[in-house]
Amino acid sequence: MKATVTMKNNWDKFSHYFKQQEVPAKTILLAEGKTSRTMFFIDKGCLRTWVNNGGKEITTQFFFEGDTVSSIESFRTNQPSLYSIESLEPCILQTLSQADFQDIIENSPELKKELEEHLFKRLFHAQQLFYTYLKNNPQKRYEELIEQYPQIVKRVPQHYIASYLGITPVSLSRIRNRV
Repeated sequence: MKATVTMKNNWDKFSHYFKQQEVPAKTILLAEGKTSRTMFFIDKGCLRTWVNNGGKEITTQFFFEGDTVSSIESFRTNQPSLYSIESLEPCILQTLSQADFQDIIENSPELKKELEEHLFKRLFHAQQLFYTYLKNNPQKRYEELIEQYPQIVKRVPQHYIASYLGITPVSLSRIRNRV
């Protein structure tokens, strides 16, 4: 779901569709099972997506400044979202409604093409994550996280990182001491 700088620049000409929203940390922007009606562009802050597994939150992804976030499957199909979206830090967001998004896409073939590329990259990222869980042990997953996404380690609380890696906070602490 990461937005590219080019994609954001192309969205700029449609800025009149966007509404700014400031939210404190720990705000649920979309609850799992609810239908997504909003797309978020992050100007400042950090969001995460997560699923509820028998009362346990499992973090699935993190997003930072310049990223675009929505439950795109729900947003486009009006089906319930498979996950929640929550702010981890105070955030300044630019929001876009479903109707405005549809209007923009219908009137901008270049953005429609960029959206297709964006969705392909999102699918590729999800596949990479899936195969990392299958192939690598937790220490290797943590080492890759540090290498590929150092901002996560600097800005995200450890218990969310542990959840993202599929381990306990205690296991993460042990791994961090070894690395």
